[in-house]
Order: sequence, then structure tokens, then C-alpha cells
Amino acid sequence: MSSNNVTPLSQPHRTGATTCFDAHCHIIDPRFGLIDNQGYRPSPFTVEDYYRATDKLGIIGGAVVAGSFQGFQQQWLRTALMELGPGFVGVAQLPFEATDEEILALAEAGVRALRFNLHRGPLPDFEQIEAMAQRCFELADWHVEFYCDVRELASHQALLTRLPRVVIDHLGLSREGLGLLLELVDAGVKVKASGFGRTDCDIPATLAAIAERNRHALMFGTDLPSTRAPRPFHPDDIGLIRHALGPEESRLALRDNALALYRPDSSPDIA
Repeated sequence: MSSNNVTPLSQPHRTGATTCFDAHCHIIDPRFGLIDNQGYRPSPFTVEDYYRATDKLGIIGGAVVAGSFQGFQQQWLRTALMELGPGFVGVAQLPFEATDEEILALAEAGVRALRFNLHRGPLPDFEQIEAMAQRCFELADWHVEFYCDVRELASHQALLTRLPRVVIDHLGLSREGLGLLLELVDAGVKVKASGFGRTDCDIPATLAAIAERNRHALMFGTDLPSTRAPRPFHPDDIGLIRHALGPEESRLALRDNALALYRPDSSPDIA
């Protein structure tokens, strides 16, 4: 990553017994402007706050995800990645008219994916999504991530399976959408085991069903600081994943699957 007089902050000693890659977290830095989304503006959650919140979780890296309240601003993400250091990557929101040069510059800064937030705004043109996803993949080897109730994707299932790589946030949010979610998993879509307080799913059963279809599909995320979540992240959520999946499958879900997808600059070897 290039540096603009920003150096990585000192990471605290990690005391977790099992290392985890946090595939979904947010940094809300008050040095950068926020955008009201549906009347909501979150409280700050800085890199230091993130370190304090995850001190005992064994976090070795993660994916910092752009939120609806950050719009298409990118400097906050560049700064967060430089402060967090080489174990962390970014997931950016971009307008369809973003240039190739802008995409490549973000890739150089550590961005690994493009996010579409369908849950907090009007549905975009899915043909534009397909074109943008393909362009980002060809230019920078990015995948695309969707925050939505998976049922909203039912009429676009064929398109989703054409995209190079796809990730669905927060278990697809919906118990009723599980059947569709599993069909997408069969087609190679990955799913974030995150935001458990945002969904009406039977969490253990949903985790087990996804892992049974594809043991490489699940990726743990804290979703910190759990903005607008009815129930925020709790460290017991990691234990829930371990209990639902068992030792081998939980190791994949908590660390290895995400490391393989996000390719951070510094990470342990995957067994």
C-alpha cells in the first residue's frame, strides 16, 4: 500500500485461542464526513475502537466494508487500511461511472471488492451491476458483495451466477430466503456469517446447511460496530459458529475461506 504520511497504528496483543479473519467490519472515522441515510448517522467507531472491541477475539486481519452512510467517499477507507496495516483489505462502494484508473488506485490501496447496498436504498439497474462487476474483476480481480434480503435477488438469479465471484452479507437476512440462498451457494456464491442480530434465520441450522452445500462458502464477520442492528455482535457468536460447524468446518468459516478470497498482503499460510 502507498502511504500519505499515515502509518499503521500499533496493534494490541491478540489473546484469542483461535485466530479469525473478520470478513465484515466498519470503521467510522469522525475526521471524514458522513451522509445521512434514511435519517440515520452513526456514532464514531475508529481503528482504536475496533482494536479495543476485538482485543480478545484472535483477529488477524479483516475486510473493512463501506457503509451506506459513507457513500462514494474513499479517503476514509484508504486511511483506515493504512492505519490497520497489511492484514486488512477494503470493500468499496463506487458509482457506475468510476474510471479504470480510480479502480486500479483503490486496488493498490488494498481494496479487494465492490459492494452494492440494496437494503438501504432503491434497487439499481442489474445490467449496470453486471457490467461494473465484470469490469472490476477484469481490471483488479475484485469480487462483488451484496447487502440485501436475498429474496430481492430471486429474479436476478441467472445474472448472479454469471458474475465472476459473489458474496452475500449477513446470511441473506431472511429465513424465507434460505432455499434461494442455498441454490446460490451451489452455484459458487459465498455467504458472510455475520450480522446474526439482523436476520430472522435459525442461525445454527442456516450455518450447517450452507457448510453442507459448500464447506468453502461461509466467512465469519463481526459486523462491528453493528450499526442499526437490533442485536449487536457478541463474542459468543464465534462460539455459536464453532458449535454449529465443528472444529474443521469452523476453522474454514472463521479464517481460511476469507483469507483465500480477500488475499490480504500479510496472512498466515492456509492449511
